[in-house]
Amino acid sequence: MALWAQDTEDGFDAIQFNAQRLCFGMSGITQERALAICDALALGENVRARELAQQWVSDEPDQPGAQFALAEVLFRVEGNLPRALFHLNIAESLTNYSSMGRAMASGNLEWHYLTLSQLSYAHQLIGDQEKSLAYLDQISTIYGQDTESFRGWPLIKMKRYDEARASAEKVLAASDNPRDRSRAWNTLCAVELADLRPAESLQACENAMTEDQNIAASRAEELDTVHLLNASEVSLNLLRFQEAEDYLDRASRQIDPDSVGNPWIYKLYLYMNQGRFDAAREALNNMLVWRDSQSPLVGVMNRADHFMVSAVFLMLAGYPDDAARLTQTALNQPDRTGSYTADEAQKDSYAALVNSVAHRLRYERIREELATRPRLGAWRLRIDALAARFRAWRSARHAASLFADAETLTNRLRPYAPLDVHIPEWLEPELIALIGPGVMARLLNDTAGEGAFALNQGYVFAYQTEIAAQQGQHGDVLAMAELALAQLPAQEAMLRARVAARLASAAWRQGQRQKALDHYAAALRQDPTVMRRLNLPLPITPGGANNELGAELVSYLRRSPRFTVVDQGLPLEILAAETPGLCLRDSAGDALSCVELQAPVEPAQGNSEADDSDAQRLARQFHDSTFSLAYTIARSQRVALLGNSVIFSNQNASQQQRQDTVLQR
Repeated sequence: MALWAQDTEDGFDAIQFNAQRLCFGMSGITQERALAICDALALGENVRARELAQQWVSDEPDQPGAQFALAEVLFRVEGNLPRALFHLNIAESLTNYSSMGRAMASGNLEWHYLTLSQLSYAHQLIGDQEKSLAYLDQISTIYGQDTESFRGWPLIKMKRYDEARASAEKVLAASDNPRDRSRAWNTLCAVELADLRPAESLQACENAMTEDQNIAASRAEELDTVHLLNASEVSLNLLRFQEAEDYLDRASRQIDPDSVGNPWIYKLYLYMNQGRFDAAREALNNMLVWRDSQSPLVGVMNRADHFMVSAVFLMLAGYPDDAARLTQTALNQPDRTGSYTADEAQKDSYAALVNSVAHRLRYERIREELATRPRLGAWRLRIDALAARFRAWRSARHAASLFADAETLTNRLRPYAPLDVHIPEWLEPELIALIGPGVMARLLNDTAGEGAFALNQGYVFAYQTEIAAQQGQHGDVLAMAELALAQLPAQEAMLRARVAARLASAAWRQGQRQKALDHYAAALRQDPTVMRRLNLPLPITPGGANNELGAELVSYLRRSPRFTVVDQGLPLEILAAETPGLCLRDSAGDALSCVELQAPVEPAQGNSEADDSDAQRLARQFHDSTFSLAYTIARSQRVALLGNSVIFSNQNASQQQRQDTVLQR
């Protein structure tokens, strides 16, 4: 869980000498070349703007306006921060004035001021907060501008919370500007949460929205998206799930291209946590619509969030290969986290964790397929299985090294960890296997002693269930799991399913067969993926058709890592209708997973099921149907989740889209 800074629309270019906006937010710019670039940008002719700026730099490399104009196109239009910073540094070297008088005498006052403002913002985004503050000090010293409201977020990023609070309170005491006050309250929203005072934090978030209402009303706009997202995150920290969802609903009503947060990301997480998978599937689609509408600069700031939530959903839907690709991309691409309380290391640790789980799921799926292949054949599959297992181990070691800091882990254990990257509560127990149950048990005790679980002790018992399971202490698993299920919020459907699966496995080993079967069924209903993810076998008792196909099916299921064939397990009915099928039921006879044989898959990449028997295909289809969500995601959409080049997508944006964006603002 992390909080966002004010939207980029309220960045440092909002510090103006007067309200008239002619070119790059300034009224004193008169150069024809600069005005032509601004006209091209206003018309959405971004390629032309880039060409004009490049030609200006080529013709007049010592002109600071040319360097800034090209930097602005690279920064805002293309989201290319490194190259933009290169040209901003040149512009700064050409306008190194120590006073307003010298800047005015040079004729480059506007370019100097704009360069300092953008340098401060760029350094905030790339993580150099000291430089960001230094440029703010220059603006204040040279131009007498009050930059205090912009100081809070860099101070938060450096974890200098007392200074950030003092800065925000100074703004609130001295300024009646709604924008300044809104930023100050937003700073306090994060600061109070860092001090583990979520109630005060939520009040600060709401105060930020109150200040913003005056601005929004004057422009006939919705409230600032970021404020609504922050309020939602704080509500989650208070375990007020419906309140959090209400804030997200408000934030998602209207697309905000300049918002550094996408509300559909958090709605998707929320729906998955609660086992509302149909709503989650719809949220995935809406998330992509929002992402494709956002500005390129925002795109490089929150792309990892899109990758990670998409990867988690793809894992649940049975596409671990694509999930692994998305998480690897998140690891490989640098993020711009300056407007986000979580840092780069947190993003990398989360990406490595999910990457490990994705490769492990791929390994388990290959094992399931191998169960339907000849014992001495399928060498390619066996090699693929070994490769997936190695990649899962390697990513797990990487994640363990990134999570090794005790302070990070302690904060991570808190429900909806304040100011950290968003990791679903049902995935966080994976850390126990990475770090070690003994270490995690000590950290859990310390965290609980600090009151981190005061709102709900069920989270403590859920962690203790996982720790006991990792240590093979089945009696403790039973005791802790019962307490967890009795106290965890009903909205934690996925976490409850994980606990139920652990309880079922322990109960089966302890000889409590009926309790085990009841909890196996409950776990599958809440989260079909949990048995595969935890590598737990499901006890089944085949029945029904007693023919050659049925016997072949049972032989494959016996070899599968997902099943244990026993006398008193969950009933598995082999259907002998015109179309063969399988139906897994609970002890009461209600269906858990029923599948009819589908036609062979068309040849793809040299592989075909045409030569496989009906039993082989039915066994594989039954595995996929039972242990993943029943959603088919087209390959085109899975590829789209990786995203397009922000340059390409921006240059091809239609004029109508730009008009819509203006109206939405």
